[in-house]
Amino acid sequence: MSTSTTLKPAESVRTAPVAAAGLLGGWITARETGIRPLGGVVLAAAGVYAGRTWLAKRGVGTTAALSALYVLGFGLSHPLAKKIGAWPSGLAVAGASAGAAALLSDAKPARD
Repeated sequence: MSTSTTLKPAESVRTAPVAAAGLLGGWITARETGIRPLGGVVLAAAGVYAGRTWLAKRGVGTTAALSALYVLGFGLSHPLAKKIGAWPSGLAVAGASAGAAALLSDAKPARD
């Protein structure tokens, strides 16, 4: 039996949920498995998947900005968790990244 997997066309991916799932999913994966690099794989895979859409729809500048926010959110979630707790921190950075993706990419048609 042969199966093939194809990705959804980049222009049709809604990236806000992908960004949120990458940040939360990476953290939960690392926490529940105890394997931090595995959480990093989840985080990176979602970031790359969202990034291909950002690039296709909005170009290099928006892709760089959204990618920086995604990575910055990951980095800031750690010290923020010490102040407000792990779940509130994870939800805050995932929400910020998803909100930015929704506004800067998902809500706009693909560029010409």
